[in-house]
Amino acid sequence: MRINHPSFACWLRALLLCMSLGVSSVVWSSVTPASAENLTVYLQQIIGQDSYRNYKNVQELQRVSAWIKEQMRLFGIPCQYQNYIVNGLSYRNVVCSLNAGYADKIIVGAHYDVLGDQQGADDNASGVAGVIETARILMQHKAQLAQNIDFVFYTLQEAPFFKTEQMGSYIHAKSVQAEKDQIRGVYILEMIGYFDERLVQEYPVGLKWVYPQHGNFIAAISNMSSYDLGASYCESMRKLNRLACQRVVAPAFVSGMEFSDHLNYWQLGMNAVLITDTALYRNKNYHSRKDTLKTLNVGKMANVVDGLANTLLSVR
Repeated sequence: MRINHPSFACWLRALLLCMSLGVSSVVWSSVTPASAENLTVYLQQIIGQDSYRNYKNVQELQRVSAWIKEQMRLFGIPCQYQNYIVNGLSYRNVVCSLNAGYADKIIVGAHYDVLGDQQGADDNASGVAGVIETARILMQHKAQLAQNIDFVFYTLQEAPFFKTEQMGSYIHAKSVQAEKDQIRGVYILEMIGYFDERLVQEYPVGLKWVYPQHGNFIAAISNMSSYDLGASYCESMRKLNRLACQRVVAPAFVSGMEFSDHLNYWQLGMNAVLITDTALYRNKNYHSRKDTLKTLNVGKMANVVDGLANTLLSVR
């Protein structure tokens, strides 16, 4: 994840407006719960032991992407590599399709690379693990889906490729641009594992007067056209009643909303929402070697996944 520190003057007005709007009802169903034990195993496999999954270490990126592909195959979800070349080296997204027999689809994605030599447990092994566990649950409830689901694992999200056409999410978004009328929404998981009700949550300028002071919630960040995606997710979290969810909504042109892979779908005219623990505004281990597995709250990660699984099973 990459975050800039822009001015948020016009953002606050948009936030106050959107918080006054209502949320449409969600069809509720009994859904297989996410497993904290599964998430822990996924995290361990993604992080590995002796190497770091950064852009300089193509071999480790290949190991992680191959493991993801095999794990999804074990669920019964076929995957393909989306290969591309950057500076003479080969990188790949992993695109996995749960085909429920519909023309429309939803995309659920997370990036698996890290910045530099670090584990990147929260950024973004947590998001990748969340996508994998969501896939396991939805495969068990395939008959209840009202659209196909593509699970996409991106490479090259971090610097020096952030906001370039070499980002894995740009490569994928461009490849599905012609299908955008059939894409019901894109859900990006980016840092979903760090929670601490004791710390004082930080915010961009002005937002601390609107949102909680504690760091014990999950956030759903969308632009105006993607409002319903964030609203539906937070409604699912409200019904689960385990972990608070805060919506952040602003026009797509407002700088500072574009700090993850959802940016590329917004730019190409697709609705997308970012589900996040707010990254550096909460997690001071961000982009450092302190971002390790032991700092994550895997139980609350499971709550985040439960909210997403229920949301996707409620889309009609």
